[in-house]
Amino acid sequence: MLRVFLISLLLLLSACSQKSIKPHQKAFDAEDTYIVFALRAEQIGDHKSAARLFRELYEKSSKKEYLYRYLQDKIVLKEYGDVIKTVNNLTDGSLKDAESVRLKTIALLESNRLQEAKTVSIALAQYTQAPKDYLLASDIYTKTKDYKLALKYLEGAYIKEYNEEILDKISVILYLNLHRKKEAIAELESHARIHGCSKLICNRLISFYSHDNNIEGLLSVYKRLYAKEKSEDIAQKIIQIYSYKRKYVKLINFLEENHIDDTLLLQLYVSGENWKKASKLALKLYRENDDYRYLGQSAIYKYESFKGKVPKKVLYNIIANLENVVKYNKDLLYMNYLGYILIDYDVNIQKGMHYIREVLKKKPNLSYFLDSLAWGYYKLGKCYRAKKIMLKAIKLEGGDDPEIREHLKKINKCIKKSRRVKKKR
Repeated sequence: MLRVFLISLLLLLSACSQKSIKPHQKAFDAEDTYIVFALRAEQIGDHKSAARLFRELYEKSSKKEYLYRYLQDKIVLKEYGDVIKTVNNLTDGSLKDAESVRLKTIALLESNRLQEAKTVSIALAQYTQAPKDYLLASDIYTKTKDYKLALKYLEGAYIKEYNEEILDKISVILYLNLHRKKEAIAELESHARIHGCSKLICNRLISFYSHDNNIEGLLSVYKRLYAKEKSEDIAQKIIQIYSYKRKYVKLINFLEENHIDDTLLLQLYVSGENWKKASKLALKLYRENDDYRYLGQSAIYKYESFKGKVPKKVLYNIIANLENVVKYNKDLLYMNYLGYILIDYDVNIQKGMHYIREVLKKKPNLSYFLDSLAWGYYKLGKCYRAKKIMLKAIKLEGGDDPEIREHLKKINKCIKKSRRVKKKR
């Protein structure tokens, strides 16, 4: 129905054409209407009607832009013979109307008349010296698998404007077709250093480095690409490579600089026993997520950050935080730490032992928890009872921990001292 309507429209409006056309003026009254219908036809994929309308526009106005749209629609319709014939009739072998000749060359290429396409494309490139015509010539040589000549024309186009799309084609031919892999990568890296590593160039480098399993090359490109885009996906690639290469210091620096994955950074701090940074970051995560686990971790890491005795002010802050945590999170680790700290620093031994007993109800055979309870009895002076518990603890997994052994020594000294006192009596 649309085509019938468009044909009727052409017949109706043909009477409106003007014979004399002044520059920068409409060629005929209904020109704008024709354009609207032609563009709409292209939009809905009716290239046959669009071509008919653009041809009518060209015939009524002699404006070349309508001719080019007509030829483009004909190429979409794969009516290559019409394109070639139209251009031949209009140009009579001349190259002056370069766009028409260019479209004719594409029609020759698409209709597989490759030798003719070569001849016309070479002549056109020499005539215009335009990068797009060098590209067209290279496409024809690529199709005929004459990669060296295709490369020659691409390089000629690239030198004129350093276009990254042209360079991308050069690199593909060098890498895949001519197997000059190092040269392909060198060309891309050189362009990236001078003109910047755009998404196109970086992605091409990534594909080549991936194919070559060049991990360092991949890392270098991902870091440059991340500096431009700050993409989470790219960040994860960088993290994976650093982890694979076990470059944990560099991974930590990357995470600290970019604030990408604080949970991973926290794990790395803990693995490296960087307790001060771990405590600070865990507290930040608690404030951001309102998750009491992070508050508990922050308190524990702060406690661990002191090699000797914890200052009193800091100690009470740690205790307050852990007491706050265990109200909402009955995790055994936090309860054990809280209980042990209350015992070890003589803050409230009975209260500390209460927490430890609660822990042992759920995990009665863990050496660390038994050690905490035994230490409570030691602090109360009940060393025989403490030793009985410790003898059980040292038989369990983790019983050879240096801290547990040190506690056992002190408990044994307490017992010896108690025996000496009894003898004196």
